[in-house]
Amino acid sequence: MPIDHSVTIRSAVEADMPSIVNLISALADYENLEGPNAEAIARLRKHGFGEPTYFQVLLAEKDGKAVAYAIYFFTYSTFLAQPTLYLEDLFVLPEYRSLGIGFRLMKELAKVAIERECGRLDWTVLDWNQSAIDFYDRLKAVQLKDWIVTRLTGEPLTKLAHG
Repeated sequence: MPIDHSVTIRSAVEADMPSIVNLISALADYENLEGPNAEAIARLRKHGFGEPTYFQVLLAEKDGKAVAYAIYFFTYSTFLAQPTLYLEDLFVLPEYRSLGIGFRLMKELAKVAIERECGRLDWTVLDWNQSAIDFYDRLKAVQLKDWIVTRLTGEPLTKLAHG
């Protein structure tokens, strides 16, 4: 895999919000989802750059343009008794794929995980996204077939909290 060393990777700052929103919107388009509206953008800014901070962002730039990003946060494994770095999003604009940018973002995330004494790096991948699955396979990532992603949202979440 060729690696374009002219691409820089750095931690995002609040001034990067327009680029972050553009990349999140591009990911939403790729997944046939609706991108963030104005209220969601305000929450992203608050949660990513306010107090407390809920997530962190790595940006990959080529020639001053943000071309990829990774959003991550930390959870905790009681069985390992160590934190886990959880990768929420990793996205490279289609015209910048095959330049090693995704690999470099994963490498940077692995460095952060080791520095923060994480026992693992977790993420999910859509079952139809074969190119992503193939990429993660090349990294020797293991797909956990015995775990089911479970979620509460909307009315059921509210009802549980207040019912």
